[in-house]
Amino acid sequence: MTDGGTKAGAIGADALAGESLKAFFERDAITVARALLGCHLTVNGAGGRITETEAYFPDDEASHSFRGPTKRNGAMFGRPGTVYIYRIYGMYWCLNFVCHPGSAVLIRALEPETEIPLMMERRGTDALTALCSGPGKLCQALGIDIEINDRLLDRPPYALTPSAPVPIVSGKRIGITKNAEVPWRFGIQGSRYLSKPFR
Repeated sequence: MTDGGTKAGAIGADALAGESLKAFFERDAITVARALLGCHLTVNGAGGRITETEAYFPDDEASHSFRGPTKRNGAMFGRPGTVYIYRIYGMYWCLNFVCHPGSAVLIRALEPETEIPLMMERRGTDALTALCSGPGKLCQALGIDIEINDRLLDRPPYALTPSAPVPIVSGKRIGITKNAEVPWRFGIQGSRYLSKPFR
């Protein structure tokens, strides 16, 4: 359905920080998931343009926050703009950004732009469209793991720079069985850098 490189510690002049970071994320997860498309994310200088996201809410059975705060999901109840990282299948990390407490946006895919040779080395491939085409691949390429969980996006090693609006497509979320019919997956229309095509 169609809906109409900074280094670690060096936050660019246009990057979200402080009150601008709070204002950006202190909105409902669907609004933030759409607004994140086109934004430039770097982690220790490696990164690119966000191309695909998914929204999750505290009353959403597919969300980690559905049963309330735990030791594992504590970051998901933090301040707007907090990073929440978790592991799936015992081996892949996933990157999320907190909106309202208990709501978050999963970053599903990225168009690589900075430190591409480093990302290729980490991923073991030189196929540009495959570097960050899924949550686990994205985290591997950007060197993301639990050690940089529960941090605000205006603190090292993160930097997030907003974007002008982009054309958006939406569809069902991927890899879940509960509340699977809602169209809360969003992507940049026409992008080659997606985890899966929108249908």
